[in-house]
Formats: sequence, C-alpha cells, structure tokens
Amino acid sequence: MENRLINSDTIENYILSNPFIGKPENLYNSMNYIMQLGGKRMRPQLLLLAYLAKENSLNDDVLKLALAIETFHNFSLVHDDIMDNAPMRRGKKTVHEEWNIPTAILSGDNLLTKCYELILNTGVSHKELILKEFTSMASLVSDGQQMDMNMPVKEMVTEEEYLKMIEFKTAVLPACALKMGAIAAGFENHECQAFYNFGVSLGLAFQLQDDYLDAFGAAEMIGKQEGGDILENKKTILYIHALKNLNEDLSKELKELFEANQTFNNSYKIDRVRDLFIESGSKDYLLKLKAQYEQDALNILNPINMLPDIKESLFNFLGSLQNRKS
Repeated sequence: MENRLINSDTIENYILSNPFIGKPENLYNSMNYIMQLGGKRMRPQLLLLAYLAKENSLNDDVLKLALAIETFHNFSLVHDDIMDNAPMRRGKKTVHEEWNIPTAILSGDNLLTKCYELILNTGVSHKELILKEFTSMASLVSDGQQMDMNMPVKEMVTEEEYLKMIEFKTAVLPACALKMGAIAAGFENHECQAFYNFGVSLGLAFQLQDDYLDAFGAAEMIGKQEGGDILENKKTILYIHALKNLNEDLSKELKELFEANQTFNNSYKIDRVRDLFIESGSKDYLLKLKAQYEQDALNILNPINMLPDIKESLFNFLGSLQNRKS
C-alpha cells in the first residue's frame, strides 16, 4: 500500500472488517455502534504515518495498534458523553441515549479491555514498551478528564491549569499514537520522543479549535449540541481570558451566566456569552494561541529524520486541522 493512501478510509475499512463480536449482543452492538459512527480517525492515521516513516510497509500487526488507539478514543467518548449528559455524537444519538447508561458504561469498559487485547495480539517489536506508553497515556487521560469535571465548580481556573487539563485529556492520545508507531517502526528513543512532542502540540491546537467550534460553530456543522461547553459551564480558554479582560460589570455578568444555580434560556445564554467572548478579545486570543501551537508542531517536525513523503503527509495533516469546521 502506498503511503499517500493512508487516510481515514484505511482505518474505516479495517474497523468495518474487524467488528467486536460477543454476547450479550446489546453490549457488543453498542460497542460497534460508537466505533462505526465515523469521525476523522486522526489518531490511528498518525500512528500509521509514524510507522511508515522508516520504510516499513503496512501489515496486520500495526493496523491492530491503530485500531487499539481508535478504540481507546471511542471508549473515552462513551464515558465523556455520559458525564456531560450529551445527547448527540457525530450527528447521531450517543450510546447512553441509544441504549441506556449502564450499557454505555459497560460498553466503554469493554472497549478499554479490547485495546489491551489488540496490542497483546500483535507481533510488533518492543511490545512491552508500547504497552507501557499506552498505559501511561490512559492514566493521564483519566487525570485530565477528572480535572475537566472539577473545573465547573472551581471558583478560579488559571490558563495554566486549563492547558494542562487539555494536554492530559486530549493531546497525550495523538502524542502516544505517534510514539507507538515510531517505537514499532524502530526509531531511536530521542526520535520517538520528538514524535510525541509533535503530537502534544498538535493535540493542543486541535483542542483549542474544538473549543472555538463549540462556542461559535453551528450544530449542523459540528455534529453535536451547539454551544455545549457554554451550557455545561465549562471554563475554557475563552472563559478564563474573558474574565481577566472584561470590565468589572461584564465580568460579573459572565460569572453569573456560568453559575450552576442560574437558569437562563439556552439561546440567550449562548448568544450573550458569545458576545462577551468577542468583546473581551477572547475569540482572537484563542485563535492566536492555537496558531502558536501549530507553529510549535511544525518546528518539532522539521528536524525529525524520516521519509520525505511521510513528512509531507504530516505537514498536510497539520494543515488540514488548522481550518477545520467540525
């Protein structure tokens, strides 16, 4: 398979060809439901590109690693949606809405165990190190998710706290995917770490774009509830920056809009918070910060010694994320 054919279809076809099979049927049906809802398949693509960057060819073992990474991502989505009480995912009902909360919890649990089963059933080199990296990532993602859940009830959240939370919750997963691919490919330790660092910067930029789209995107484009973070009182960079840069009266108004005991019409709350994010300069600040992380990713990627066509693919990959609309 030629390198340029590594795209979301590569992963999509592998997922469809390798559904999870077992009983009870409702458990496995719910697992396959979330796996087959689509998505960008960004993380497994990154793993495959890192693996191919050292003149390797695709094989079933590395595709299993890629599937494990995508399975972990979907496990986290199932549980996140329960915690956020989210009704939609990728334009469809979330697992707990389509089935029920107990089934969704077990579906997520079983998806996580399948990740380890997939990795253990490969014959890749340095499998013990790959499992160590995967386990470390899984722990950090849980830390990040709890940090995220803690933030709505914290009186003050700093920018540093927020960025550390999204690093753990979001960025370490693509970073781990790249490092797992690089380890399996046979790169030196320092090169594997460079792939990881690239992934962290990429993941931070990706999450900031998500924050932007959640606040300012339309539901029909983003495939989930419009203004979901605002309605859930999530203290993103937009909120943190706005509080620091609005005058006293407007800052007080923003705080009141985010108080859990306040009840506002959803449309009014979303529109008013958007106005405050714009007036404070927070919208522009987020876009500037995102661009900084994108530049950091480019600076990390440039010196890594790899096949030129793969490096170009990674550059193109980063470019495709910069202006995404969903």
